[in-house]
Amino acid sequence: MDVELVTVGTELLLGFTVDTNSAEIGRALAAAGVRVVRRTAVGDDVTAIRTGVSDALARTGAVITTGGLGPTADDITKSAVAALFGVRLVFDAAVWTALVERFARFGRVPTDNNRGQAEVPEGAGVLPNRWGTAPGLWLEGAPGLGIMLPGVPVEMRNLLQQSVIPRLTAHQSGTVIRSVTVRTTGIAESTLAERMGDLETRIAPLTLAYLPGVGSVDLRLTAWGFAPADADAALAAAAALAAERAGDHAYGRGEADLAASVLEELRRRGLRIAVAESCTGGLLGGRLTAVPGSSSQFLGGVIAYANETKQHLLGVPESLLGEAGAVSEAVAVRMAVGAARALQAEVGVSITGVAGPDGGSAAKPVGTVWIGLVLPGLEEAVLRTLVGTRDEVRGRAAQQALYELWRRLRSLPE
Repeated sequence: MDVELVTVGTELLLGFTVDTNSAEIGRALAAAGVRVVRRTAVGDDVTAIRTGVSDALARTGAVITTGGLGPTADDITKSAVAALFGVRLVFDAAVWTALVERFARFGRVPTDNNRGQAEVPEGAGVLPNRWGTAPGLWLEGAPGLGIMLPGVPVEMRNLLQQSVIPRLTAHQSGTVIRSVTVRTTGIAESTLAERMGDLETRIAPLTLAYLPGVGSVDLRLTAWGFAPADADAALAAAAALAAERAGDHAYGRGEADLAASVLEELRRRGLRIAVAESCTGGLLGGRLTAVPGSSSQFLGGVIAYANETKQHLLGVPESLLGEAGAVSEAVAVRMAVGAARALQAEVGVSITGVAGPDGGSAAKPVGTVWIGLVLPGLEEAVLRTLVGTRDEVRGRAAQQALYELWRRLRSLPE
């Protein structure tokens, strides 16, 4: 089954609200074997809504809308779709009773505007909304199937999972659309594609997509129209092959987090970590502390932005800063050593660099980053030249530091 999405809301077009609903609907429907073939965003305008829904139904015969079911004047999705199906809005006493009871639980009384939420297209099925005031609607007629969901994400999500997907899957053939993601880092997209070689041919009819991010490239493998067990088996084999070709740049599957992988390696070896950051200003420490339970391995960090701080808190000699400069191999190593020593950790990691947009030179252009690493039996620093905006350079530097540390931890003797 193919469907289209029509998201309603002028705020979406103006950019004040990010459309997370479409992404969530796409993932959930794919897992149920329903393919979303097009997404359209329209403003709070009757003609725009009617045209968007009509065009979608003409192409696929099924459409899901989000938004425009609330109590205010700009909530006009319901009336626009009802007119398209040639039906009138009728008062639904059961919907009104549920709405009155919900308001009473919060010590409130619904207004005349709320009463409009109890009007539904004649012949439509009501999808009860226990999480808000606007019910979802299931309307079938000559134009096709129209499913209307509220735009509030938590309400949309619950109605989708509990009411919409069960009704849609009842009409499916038992096939699914499933994906597996192999996460990689420390490698350019083009280089990764070269490593994959003939992978797409070997895994067909599965498909492969490259999803670059800040400091990472995800490989998304998708099985279309497979039986569930066949999809799982094919994806497992394809993911293993993709990870093998990516080598030590592949660090996990699905939602795997590189910081969590680093902490797990530290935990396995009974090591604790301290960090020293200059240009990243705490991003590396933030990545580590975002992982639940990180306090068992992460002792803390020093944000040593000024040279004086590098001297006084990390023990970097003033003479070294003068001779080599703050962005240098020697200083990166001394920062990592100083952090480990100050916090009595077995592992120290530092980042010092030129994040831009200013401050670069011919010898040290914007994007120059040194990463210092101190582990049992090892003290070194690696140079990386990163690209992008200031935020991107900083984000990539933190990701690169995690990757360099992860690789070295994995090579330590057990």
